[in-house]
Amino acid sequence: MRTASAPAPGRGLRETLGPLLLAAFALALLADLGSLLAGAETGHRIAKPLLMPLLAAYTAVRGGPRLLIAALLLGWAGDVLLLSDAEAAFLAGMGSFAVGHLCYLTLFGRCRTPRPLAPGYAVALAAVVVLLWPDLPAGLRVPVAGYALLLTAMAWRASGFGALAGAGGALFLVSDLLIATEVAQWPQPPVPDFWVMFLYGMGQLGLAAGILARTRLPA
Repeated sequence: MRTASAPAPGRGLRETLGPLLLAAFALALLADLGSLLAGAETGHRIAKPLLMPLLAAYTAVRGGPRLLIAALLLGWAGDVLLLSDAEAAFLAGMGSFAVGHLCYLTLFGRCRTPRPLAPGYAVALAAVVVLLWPDLPAGLRVPVAGYALLLTAMAWRASGFGALAGAGGALFLVSDLLIATEVAQWPQPPVPDFWVMFLYGMGQLGLAAGILARTRLPA
């Protein structure tokens, strides 16, 4: 007579807590986006700092790599710093995100990336830096260019972890490009912060989901 096999250690926790944390992340993102559309600054300031800790907790419960968790928490630090309008806070937030991109790049290691994407990302990076350079504040030109290089490298390397991670990296890139154009005082779409947070939230989710799918634990 066959007996039912015992569940793997931690499986019950992943199956119960994981979906709850993912749902909480989705609700926080919806609350943040709704607050931005409604012009409710207080709601944005409450919801935005909840996003990455919830996604990091979901990743941890799913047994995700430490570098992924670190990247998400560095994103949280950047989110909090960018709630301030001060230039020093902007630079510190950009630095926190930059270290997060280094975590992603280390995690991606030497994974193979689709060859046609490399020249595309390289041309896009060069064009963005050249076009933005004259309109950026003098003190931000070099930091923004260096950050753009790291971010573009992360988005390109993410494609080696599959379509989901690659899409997440690309969305993250577009989100930060919108921020850069705002700093350069270029024309913006309606409610630009909504689009920044939508692309950023979906980008980080895509990166996390793609990496988890590539490194998933056995059931």
